[in-house]
Amino acid sequence: MKSLVIHGKEDIRWDDREIPEPGAGEVRLRVGFVGICGSDLHYYFHGANGEYTIREPLVPGHELSGVVDLDSSGRLAPGTPVTVHPARYGASVPGLEDRPHLRPGGDYLGSAAANPHRQGGASEYLIVEEHMIRVLPDGLPLERAALAEPLAVALHAVGLAGDVSGKRVLVIGAGPIGLLVVAAAVHAGAGVVGASDVRTEPLDRAQALGATEVALVGRDTIENESYDIVFECSGVGVALTQAVRATRRTGTIVQVGMLPNSDIGVNLAPLLAKELTIRGAFRFSTEIDDAVRMLAESDALDPVISHVLPASDAVNAFTIARDSSASAKVLLAL
Repeated sequence: MKSLVIHGKEDIRWDDREIPEPGAGEVRLRVGFVGICGSDLHYYFHGANGEYTIREPLVPGHELSGVVDLDSSGRLAPGTPVTVHPARYGASVPGLEDRPHLRPGGDYLGSAAANPHRQGGASEYLIVEEHMIRVLPDGLPLERAALAEPLAVALHAVGLAGDVSGKRVLVIGAGPIGLLVVAAAVHAGAGVVGASDVRTEPLDRAQALGATEVALVGRDTIENESYDIVFECSGVGVALTQAVRATRRTGTIVQVGMLPNSDIGVNLAPLLAKELTIRGAFRFSTEIDDAVRMLAESDALDPVISHVLPASDAVNAFTIARDSSASAKVLLAL
């Protein structure tokens, strides 16, 4: 079979590998589509994602859809369309019973956090454990189903903010995750959803998904204390400073974008007088089931997918995915 393999910084190859055989409790999938995530971009362009450095060849990809190829238990018939919850959790920890994604010791498809690395989904065939599989409802296309994982991230972030119905919500950073947060906030009944970005093209996409107020960084001003809830999705320190300023007193900020693993300049002074709540958002738990249902309801999120390219054209695909003016979510077709 063919696998897309990152060997180091800007070194990605369409390699030949043996077709894997599933063991007990495992299912082999024929992968259809894999989304390129921000972590995949970091692994390819920098050879590392935050503190996690590539130490061996890594197959990227944790946003995927495909069909069952072989289930030795007989539970799932060949050809059954599925998506995958990409996490395996660590041992139970007191206080984290309802947040298994925060337990230490787990792993995630396409991650260099562990050694050996947890290989990802950008292969023609992939072995996953039975509990990771989510069977798709009738009528949900495989291409759209590849959005289930990033949409689950967005739904988890919106859930952390509490009840958003009727609230004024701002999403800073209208990349793929930011766009899905816009859609999730609209779906949750937010009264107004705003979006800000450094480029006009992502803002146009945000408006298509329901954002009614947009601000171009460097041109438009976001008034202080103008939003009840702010989702910071860019992972840039100055954007977190903007979030603190834009949030109303007693409001909530949810940090969705991955901040750099270093000291950064952020002005949190207004946090005290406003008694703001800042919450971190890390992946998700069961929200992928909600994401699958939401994707099956309509085709409203199809515009988030801007490009579908063959995995053999990965260098071009990663270059396009890096440019937020040119792309939103880029999918690799296996």
